[in-house]
Amino acid sequence: MEKYAEQTQQEFEGWEEFFNKPVDEKVENFIRKNRIYDIIYAQQFDRPFLDYLCSLADSIRLLAKTKVGQSKLRHLLPHKRAMLYFVQPSTRTFLSFQNACHILGLTTSEIRGTSTSSEVKGESPEDTIRTFASYVDLIISRHPEAGFAEKTAWVLNQTDHPVPVLNGGSGPDQHPTQALLDIYTLEREFRTIGGLDGKKIAMVGDLKRGRTVRSLSYLMKNYQDVELVYVAPEVFKMKDDIKEFLNKHRIPFNETEDFESIMPEVDAIYMTRIQNEYASDPTSDTETFPQFHLKTNHLSVIQTHCAILHPLPRRYEIDIRIDKDPRAAYWRQERCGMWIRAALISYIFGVDGEIMAELS
Repeated sequence: MEKYAEQTQQEFEGWEEFFNKPVDEKVENFIRKNRIYDIIYAQQFDRPFLDYLCSLADSIRLLAKTKVGQSKLRHLLPHKRAMLYFVQPSTRTFLSFQNACHILGLTTSEIRGTSTSSEVKGESPEDTIRTFASYVDLIISRHPEAGFAEKTAWVLNQTDHPVPVLNGGSGPDQHPTQALLDIYTLEREFRTIGGLDGKKIAMVGDLKRGRTVRSLSYLMKNYQDVELVYVAPEVFKMKDDIKEFLNKHRIPFNETEDFESIMPEVDAIYMTRIQNEYASDPTSDTETFPQFHLKTNHLSVIQTHCAILHPLPRRYEIDIRIDKDPRAAYWRQERCGMWIRAALISYIFGVDGEIMAELS
């Protein structure tokens, strides 16, 4: 028992040392055979990889339009199993990952809360994850704790039976696959006007606790002449670590509390809700900040090509009547999530080449 406790302590100390390293120094730990193995941070993606995944997602969409194509996709990975470990409420991320797996033929298992696993008996999260790895070939996690997916991947990579880990949202810090689907959506929305390069994007709302806008901001280093505008009340301004990242990579950005003043200038508006689930008292954020809402009268102000995005769920920050406007891209954005996640899973298991060959 003492030997086990000593080993556990050593592993914990190793984790602390790893966790405190800059992300740039950690990404190589999640690569195998010159391919990304675990998807943990948005900083793992470079421009060629992003362009390739978008093209791969388009190919999967095209194949899935026919019965023969669907059959070919389903026969790519029927020998693989995935665990969806979602212990934080989720609708879109869960369903899009689950259906992405099914498109490629993977069998899925799920746990939607720690109360249904042995963690309720006192089992450590690390032992729970190692248990999953005994039965499946892929773990997709969503957890309220910052850094959970990173630790999950790190722990498994210390064992003799690691499996890939995909971060489906880890506390308020990162949501890399959401950033992927946002990039995919923006590229599709702008495909007739030169793609994402050279565009000005407004991110609006709870930027302080919004892991979607944080992850998307990281990806902006991969695009030329992109400019960001952070629109938020003082209490929810973007954190300094993201602004330091943008300054380091010479990505221009501005901050304002005057939403209406920047509406005519931007090519995309990325709306977010107030994320009071991360407040110490979730019922305390009662202010709705109406000056940061997108209303129907704003449709005459924004550009004719302006793409309106939202990671969803929404509450009151976008008038539902805006849904009928062709610039409202958030429902297309939601569906893009399934396709880009299918592309990512096919890449992780190395069957992406077979998909691309079908359409060559």
